[in-house]
Amino acid sequence: MRLPERVNKLFSRAARFAAVGGIATAIQYVFLVLLVEVAGTFEIFASALSFTLSALVNYLLNYYLTFGGSVAHRQSLPRFTVVAVVGLAINTLCFSLALTLLPYLLAQVIATLVTLVSNFLLHQFWIYREPEWNP
Repeated sequence: MRLPERVNKLFSRAARFAAVGGIATAIQYVFLVLLVEVAGTFEIFASALSFTLSALVNYLLNYYLTFGGSVAHRQSLPRFTVVAVVGLAINTLCFSLALTLLPYLLAQVIATLVTLVSNFLLHQFWIYREPEWNP
């Protein structure tokens, strides 16, 4: 594949990744608010639970919509799990630190922004990396 085609494919995937991320993030925030405001759950625990739920949604939507199922689940799921656990750790750490200064929703916004770029790079170049084709 020529470089311009690769760049176009990367930007197209980035746009789909952003849309999927928006859906997963909306689910995360709705679940976070329900856990904190309705169920009275401790904010850090609620953030971790809502992150985990959104990660599951994120995997399924990215697998089928963003990356087109181009890699088998047996390859992508273990990698995704590693990235999700790393993301959960980053989210929880950033959320916990920000929560000392900010209301929980603003703390979650900061935690979300911190993980965004690293998650895309790990998805693109590790989880859903397509095998190199050499004729």
